[in-house]
Amino acid sequence: MGEQAELPEQAHRTLAEDFFDAAVALLQEVRDGEAAGIEAAGELLARTISDGGRIFAFGAGHSSLPAQDTVYRAGGLAVMNLLNVPGAVGVDVRPATLGSALERVSGLAAAALDSSPARAGDVLIIISLSGRNPLPVELALNAQALGLKVVGVTSVAYAAQTRSRHTTGTFLKDHCDLVVDSRIPLGDAELTAEGVDAPFAPASTVVTSAVMQAIVATATGALARRGVEPPMLRSGNVDGGHDWNARVMAEYADRIFYR
Repeated sequence: MGEQAELPEQAHRTLAEDFFDAAVALLQEVRDGEAAGIEAAGELLARTISDGGRIFAFGAGHSSLPAQDTVYRAGGLAVMNLLNVPGAVGVDVRPATLGSALERVSGLAAAALDSSPARAGDVLIIISLSGRNPLPVELALNAQALGLKVVGVTSVAYAAQTRSRHTTGTFLKDHCDLVVDSRIPLGDAELTAEGVDAPFAPASTVVTSAVMQAIVATATGALARRGVEPPMLRSGNVDGGHDWNARVMAEYADRIFYR
């Protein structure tokens, strides 16, 4: 009787692989579950651009990163603008905790909007993972009162499992014309491991950035179908890129506020 062959040891999974798998699973969930919301948001952007309106995006703390990712971006729409709320990014001020504190200050949203070029007929995309702090809630409330259309990119799970910090007891999702659910679970940490006392490896930036790029891509296709040349930016690191961008920026100068 021959010797039994030894089975190869199961390959050891790394935490990096676990994170990629978790992020991919979330991306697939959002792709499949939020397709209608992403399509509607992209169509809204295209309609607004076609009608001469402007597009703004805002996020506080790390939620600012997906907003920034769409502004002055090669392969992106030139008319994407960042709504500026000084200090709200958080990591660009000291102490960084000041940014978190500012999210809880009532009245800051109204001041930021009043000082911005945003006007009736424009679109404001508000990104907030939890959607529970006064700043994103009041931004949505004030923007709608001014006649802007509001798209919220947020985790609906937080509204079900946490309490709002706004005096109305409401969340960002309650004051939007459209909501795209990022599907991020409470706590925004995908992994646990022996010897690590807290969950770790957040995926919200990966997922929300993908949502924002999907919305912009949808808007780009919708503009083309309307017969409008999408105001795309090209990389400045390819030949002719700077000349292309100069032409686009000159054509849309009245709708670009980051120059």
